[in-house]
Amino acid sequence: MMQTNKSPRNLGRRQALKRLSALAAWAVIGPYSVNATAAEQRKRKIPSSGEAIPVMGLGTARTFDVGSDEKSRAPLREVLRLFVEHGGTMIDSSPMYGSAEEVVGDLVSELELHGAVFYTTKVWTSGRAPGIEQMEKSFRLMRTPVIDLMQIHNLVDTQTQLATIREWVARKRIRYVGITHYTASAFDDLERLISAETLDYVQFPYSIVNRQAEERLIPAAADYGVAVIAHRNFEKGALFRKVRGKPLPAWATEIDCKSWGQFVLKYLIGDPRVTNVIPATRKPKHLIDNMGAGLGRLPDASMRRRMAQFVDDL
Repeated sequence: MMQTNKSPRNLGRRQALKRLSALAAWAVIGPYSVNATAAEQRKRKIPSSGEAIPVMGLGTARTFDVGSDEKSRAPLREVLRLFVEHGGTMIDSSPMYGSAEEVVGDLVSELELHGAVFYTTKVWTSGRAPGIEQMEKSFRLMRTPVIDLMQIHNLVDTQTQLATIREWVARKRIRYVGITHYTASAFDDLERLISAETLDYVQFPYSIVNRQAEERLIPAAADYGVAVIAHRNFEKGALFRKVRGKPLPAWATEIDCKSWGQFVLKYLIGDPRVTNVIPATRKPKHLIDNMGAGLGRLPDASMRRRMAQFVDDL
């Protein structure tokens, strides 16, 4: 039965250690120090383990659902090559994303990038046996003996899938366990699970115009030592339509920002509690631009407020 009586002031020993580890990690490699060079992606530590991971990840929803068509796969092959070349590791997928898992597995194998990527996918079904079947399929499609992070997609049959994932963590087939949801209406449920379960990651929508997660969910993740993946960073392209034809503010140079894409991403990773962002793209030039957000200076709290207000006023 799920417990609901944990609180930041009544943490178990493991949760307390995770929280201290998280605070130490953010103190060491937080965004307010300039420690990234042109060739070095900024990293954050996963609170539960202390493992450092590049903050810039790669999403695959819609963009990698191209099946076997070689013409469509060609730019994605280059996106993956450049992603790793520019210091990225986390590739996030799901059985929900059509052929994305298979395309990722095929292209990573073709490029001989196994060992250079952090595989992240999800289980999205009810029942123990269907969950096992679906996760086994993900291993086959992604061509990997180990999946770094398995997440329960949209909280479907959470307790059943958690039990299986934890068994596989013990068998070293999976390294980390997480939960996800695509809508802010589930934030209360995510928060309850963060406080009740021992989790490594939580993933949810978060952008410069959709800041609801800042109210309680991101603080809760920090309190319980749970790493954060922010998705839907560009609001499915709506943010670019909002800023189209408008120049960056002159003060964007203060955070080494060269594009609207970087402006949006730097706002998100300017919060040291955000472990990873996973913008999706099928265009190599956009991948290179996105990866630039993980370099150079990031905004402090005051600058982030200024950035959000600027975009709100457009």
